[in-house]
Amino acid sequence: MKNETTFIEIFGNNPVIKVLDFLITYQLFDYPLTEIAKKSGVSYSTLQTFWSKLEKNNIVVKTRRVGKSNLYKLNTNNPAIKQLIKLDWNLIKGSEQEILNA
Repeated sequence: MKNETTFIEIFGNNPVIKVLDFLITYQLFDYPLTEIAKKSGVSYSTLQTFWSKLEKNNIVVKTRRVGKSNLYKLNTNNPAIKQLIKLDWNLIKGSEQEILNA
């Protein structure tokens, strides 16, 4: 459990969760796929296996194109994503409270 976020600790250390955790944490910014893969600790080829599903389900949105790269970010207008962000914050608050009470 080295430097795992509460989100990853609870939902598992799989590639989709790692990418969602990264995108939730840095939801204000957009990134190319190579950067999302690198920063979330997922290989680029693994990211490509499920990225189209995230796009199709409006979990992520393409924001712009810079050079030859498309940039993406979390779709914070999606009601399910809004709930996921709230859940992440509640998990963080809960783990902080647990630390304070220890």
